[in-house]
Amino acid sequence: MLKLLSSSSSRLHPRAHIQPHHQTHPIRLCSTIPVSENPSPNSFNLPLVSDLIANQRWSDLKTHLKDSTFITVLHQLLDFRADPELIRRYLNWAQAHNAPTNIEITCKLLQALLNAKKYPKMRAFLDDFVKRNEKHSVSSIFHMLSLSSNQLYANSVIVDMLVLAYVKNSKTNLGLEAFQRAGDYGYRLSTLSSNALLSALVKENEFGHVEFVYKEMIRRRIAADLYSFNIVINGLCKVGKLNKAKDVMDDMKAWGVAPNVVTYNTIIGGYCKLGGLGKMHKADAMLKEMVVSNICPSETTFNILIDGFCKDDDVAAAFKVFEEMRREGLKPNVVTYNSLINGLCCDGRLEEACGLRDEMLGLGLKPEIATYNALINGFCKKKMLKEARELFDTICERGLVANVITFNTLIDGYCKNEMKEEAYALHNMMIERRVFPNTSTFNCLIAGSLTKGNIETAKKFLQQMEAKGVNADCITYDILIDALCKDGEPRKAERLLNEMFTKGLSPRHVTYNTLMDGYCRKGNLKAALNLRARMEKEGKRANIATYNVLIKGYCMQDKLVDANELLNEMLEKGLIPNRTTYEIVKVEMMDKGFVPDIDGHLHNISSS
Repeated sequence: MLKLLSSSSSRLHPRAHIQPHHQTHPIRLCSTIPVSENPSPNSFNLPLVSDLIANQRWSDLKTHLKDSTFITVLHQLLDFRADPELIRRYLNWAQAHNAPTNIEITCKLLQALLNAKKYPKMRAFLDDFVKRNEKHSVSSIFHMLSLSSNQLYANSVIVDMLVLAYVKNSKTNLGLEAFQRAGDYGYRLSTLSSNALLSALVKENEFGHVEFVYKEMIRRRIAADLYSFNIVINGLCKVGKLNKAKDVMDDMKAWGVAPNVVTYNTIIGGYCKLGGLGKMHKADAMLKEMVVSNICPSETTFNILIDGFCKDDDVAAAFKVFEEMRREGLKPNVVTYNSLINGLCCDGRLEEACGLRDEMLGLGLKPEIATYNALINGFCKKKMLKEARELFDTICERGLVANVITFNTLIDGYCKNEMKEEAYALHNMMIERRVFPNTSTFNCLIAGSLTKGNIETAKKFLQQMEAKGVNADCITYDILIDALCKDGEPRKAERLLNEMFTKGLSPRHVTYNTLMDGYCRKGNLKAALNLRARMEKEGKRANIATYNVLIKGYCMQDKLVDANELLNEMLEKGLIPNRTTYEIVKVEMMDKGFVPDIDGHLHNISSS
């Protein structure tokens, strides 16, 4: 990426590594003389062996059983129905002396512990087994378990604990496999292990598997509880499947489980995350449904809604919810005020935002660094850099520490207002205070440097970025592609586009549109059209900005009929012309004496 500002880039090729295969051999307590693996009842003194294990007299035990292997002794202990706790203690000692894990012994010991109702010992044993075991597959464990005992209930309990052990040890994929095989073998699992698995899958963003486990729980009649349903709803909301989340809520009611405040908060949060007028209306409707269902909204409920409306640029609706919160007798907290202050700042209402901060202080609420970040951002948006810096300088006096967002916000403000020296100085201060720059920091600095045409400084920041191991994101590439296109180098810019794919990044519409515009400005319409085809092949349909770029490209080459055809194509696809479209039609077509042949689509352009 860096070299493209001057020449080209390079790639790395991974190498394959082959691990050697190791064989395991029977390990004997002392002697190397071959001994039959079968128990020898006549020579085995259970009371003596049990006493030696109970008192941990391992040296005496080794002497007494000098011609026996670990496996032989374990078989004898099991066959003589020794205390399973003593067997477990002996097995732990044997494994500490590098005895191999034997799956048959493991299964038999688990069944012995279960028969003795030593459930905590079973859990501890399985936990240790899961940590140690890298050799035996889930299928081999199930196979041996079924051979060791045909008791369905006993095996169900063991498998249930096994699923839980896998999940607790962050081996969620094995836990999922065990859950699946339990269904194949007809073993019944508990709500506890199923919930743990669901929760782990949500944390690992395995939402397809979350749906599978939930459906299997219903099919196998594993009694899903409130926690089960809330986990599934949370997972579905995280990926924007709000309709399915509502279906699960309906399932809850059908199973006689009443949704609680967490259920509603999760769905309200899901709608707020998606945003948009329709979604926020549904979020508000969920609040009303809560009240009708006699479920009292919490501070969290109102905070989610307030933040959602603020991020959706509807500060007025946010304040209505804020007033409703007060009417319900709930006290707004720092989170509430931070959302409203941020909403007001984004709306350019700085005076009101500062007033809310003062109101916070009057209520004894201490503003957080997030509060100051929002206010600094508001000042920067209004180009009030002096006031932003003054606020920045008071942060330490307030007993707070500026974070990477604080620095990035002010650096971005300086860069956008062509105050690059101030931006560079702030970057140096950031490093001095051991606040580590991230991708956004470098994006601001690179963009600021390129705006002033300072390619060498931009290269320096790119070098720093690579040296510090900070990965470039789509925005980084968009900045560089835009700079190269403005410098008349769209071919170099397209090489950056190719590099994005090798880095696992997915170019956005703006990336393609910028590059198409670069080709159009160079008069290379063919390359621009090829790029559009490539974009659509990657699953991104041409948007209004794409058509604007291409229509203008045709007009710049006086291909007005072709431009007119593209305009018709855009309208046929249901895309609505924006101000830029009307400007292009007026300046590039009508002012040149060409009247587009589009009946009923374009209204009075001059009034636009």
